[in-house]
Amino acid sequence: MSTQPFIIVAIDGGAAAGKSSTARAISEKFNLLHSDTGSYFRALASEMLKRGISYTDHEAVISALKSLNLSTRITGRRADMELSGHVAGEEIRSAAVNQAVSHFAAITELREKLKAYERSQADVARAHGFKGLIMEGRDIGSAIFPDADFRFYLHADPEERSKRRAKEGHLDKVSERDRLDSSRAKDPLACPPGAIAIDSTFLSLEEVVSQVAAIISKQST
Repeated sequence: MSTQPFIIVAIDGGAAAGKSSTARAISEKFNLLHSDTGSYFRALASEMLKRGISYTDHEAVISALKSLNLSTRITGRRADMELSGHVAGEEIRSAAVNQAVSHFAAITELREKLKAYERSQADVARAHGFKGLIMEGRDIGSAIFPDADFRFYLHADPEERSKRRAKEGHLDKVSERDRLDSSRAKDPLACPPGAIAIDSTFLSLEEVVSQVAAIISKQST
């Protein structure tokens, strides 16, 4: 008897486009390990700031990266990144991290260290008996898993996304994050060629999840 194949789902998009909420719901529906790469970049940015390292000091960032060991802690269906055995907490959502994370994320060496780690999450998911991996971020379908079984790109009107961020208690500027993420030289934010784009501006979370789930269900059977 054949078994259901292991699947990889990539979800990209800007801040407050609905990536995390959608990914969590799809993770639960299909028993997929959920990997939130935005939290990984935030954790590294937070670590650099704790060490007094600015994103303008690339040599210091590169040196600090060499001392960090990245591993994974499974919490339910969520893959938390451990930095030398420690999982970052709510400090990764601070105003300082919000302002700095896109700048740190533009550093090639930092992106390369995380790229290898992110790709390894597929093996983590297999090893823990999940039916697949759902990874969200800004370059998943283009750079991390360009051959993912399913690639989605969520977007929404910047004004609507700003309202969503404000409701979440975050003060970062969506348009500025978009500009920084879309203009970086290495793996910029963009809708990957061939990805399924979903505009969530006027859709509820349930409607977005329904669309994504229907596509996965149809093509997985």
